[in-house]
Amino acid sequence: MNGQRPAAGFLIGTAMLLVLWQVAALLVNRPILPSPLTVVPLFVRDIGGELGLHFLASTARVLAAIALATMFATPLGLILGQSKMLDRLCGPLIAIIYPIPKIIFLPVIYVLIGISDFSKILLIAIIIFFQILVVVRDEAAGLRPELILSVKSLGAGRRALFRYVYLPASLPAVLTALRVSVGTAIAVLFIAEQSLTNYGLGYYIVIETYQVLRYPQMYTGIMAMGLLGLALYLVIQTIERRFCKHRFVS
Repeated sequence: MNGQRPAAGFLIGTAMLLVLWQVAALLVNRPILPSPLTVVPLFVRDIGGELGLHFLASTARVLAAIALATMFATPLGLILGQSKMLDRLCGPLIAIIYPIPKIIFLPVIYVLIGISDFSKILLIAIIIFFQILVVVRDEAAGLRPELILSVKSLGAGRRALFRYVYLPASLPAVLTALRVSVGTAIAVLFIAEQSLTNYGLGYYIVIETYQVLRYPQMYTGIMAMGLLGLALYLVIQTIERRFCKHRFVS
């Protein structure tokens, strides 16, 4: 029964959103806010063509950023969490950088490594990196020393400790950080794709539709970007429910 609740909530939320959208369109009654009865069929038609290409470009950038951030932030977070000396050394620097809006580094990244897909991926990866780093560090620091000692007493080496202690402890933290940071990552992606590229939902929404007053198509791009964020959130949540079942026991 619990597994049906997210699906039911999603359907109810979608229906409420469409109803509110339709009411708003009727009240505004201007081309700048077309009805979902116009936009949704257009979205279904275009997602198999040009809009789909922009969607795939944005999806690839986000997935690459997630992989890059996770690959570097998880082991570093584990190291800092288990080494008080390193954490005291790096902690002040992390505390200063963490709250800074990372979008301000976009011009710096462009200057240092040039304007490319990698520069956009790197910016998103930096945002996710710090989210994962802080959460995994705190989770690793909370591991009970007696648990680690008990596993070591059984003859476990570093590989066994990583597999049976650190990985199970850090996985929920990594997934939580990813789930929390998805919205921010999509927002930054939208800004980064608005210029200096030919493909991506940000480019499609701003350059190919908004600036030439193609309002129905603009809303299909907004729908696609919203669905991208929602899909990533649901995938991460599904993985979390699959591998961290104890967190969802009611």
